[in-house]
Amino acid sequence: MGDVLAFIEQRDGSPRGVALETATVASRLAESMGSVAHGVAVGGPGLAEALGGMGGYGLHRVGVAEHPSLAPYAAEAYARIVAGVARDGGYGAVVFSATALGKDLAPRVAVRLDVPLATDVTEVEVEGGALRLRRPVYSGKAFARITLDATPAVFSIRPNVFQPRERPAAGTVESVAVEIAAEDGKSRTLRFEASGGGHLDVTEATTVVSGGRGMKGPENWGLLEGLRDALGDGTALGASRAVVDAGWRPHGEQVGQTGKTVSPKLYFAIGISGAIQHLAGMRTAQTIVAVNKDPDAPIFNVADYGIVGDLFEVVPRLTEAVKALRVD
Repeated sequence: MGDVLAFIEQRDGSPRGVALETATVASRLAESMGSVAHGVAVGGPGLAEALGGMGGYGLHRVGVAEHPSLAPYAAEAYARIVAGVARDGGYGAVVFSATALGKDLAPRVAVRLDVPLATDVTEVEVEGGALRLRRPVYSGKAFARITLDATPAVFSIRPNVFQPRERPAAGTVESVAVEIAAEDGKSRTLRFEASGGGHLDVTEATTVVSGGRGMKGPENWGLLEGLRDALGDGTALGASRAVVDAGWRPHGEQVGQTGKTVSPKLYFAIGISGAIQHLAGMRTAQTIVAVNKDPDAPIFNVADYGIVGDLFEVVPRLTEAVKALRVD
């Protein structure tokens, strides 16, 4: 199959948490194939200095393309550079994360390599020398098993599904030659604006507290904020589409088929009925806790733990219980 290449996503010159996940998947895949894993990162000057620790997650070599014009995400340039590294290195597989950036970049790279792309993968394994992937389909109601025969096999993994695993490797950082082409100016990123008042993005959280129409209005969101704060670092607020459409919460918090896909370790569905569009964005969470006064709400069909009751009574008591159990 050949060696495996992981795209190392960065923000403001530092590798993001999802970079550790792609590195882990690439190193595990390479190990099962008897090959090695490498990484490639693209960004502004100084990026190489921040990537020295990637060897701790199984990457034997990390190629870094640095240029002032690459500090903000530049779709055409990034795609051309990553595809060039993948092609010149003769890699058997290229791994991306299915983040907002990865969803834009991975298809561009696949087109340049003239190979298919498998997205939002939740399982990766090798059977009989063939790469087999598992990904959700039909809004998460089923899973498809895919065999990629193309070389390289290009796929993106769902964030927070594959836990980073330390496995020491050389981690040598090498420079990748950068030539800025005329086509790179077709589009450019002006700036990034953080949503949610500086709070953790829902796709990066290990715990998500989501609210639905059962919250009755935006003025009651303090209940969920209190639970989020009690749960501590790594917790973010989410919302159903109905809540966002009503203007109660910003679109950046929307979880579901038309919002964001999350796979946290713990997901709270508070006052959410469980429409299939919402389930499509969160049913791969490791543990789901639902609170709803309707015992027949569809959300209880996917929940690991369900509480039938008035959320305005349950959530405050749940928050106090969490605070009591926290050991700082």
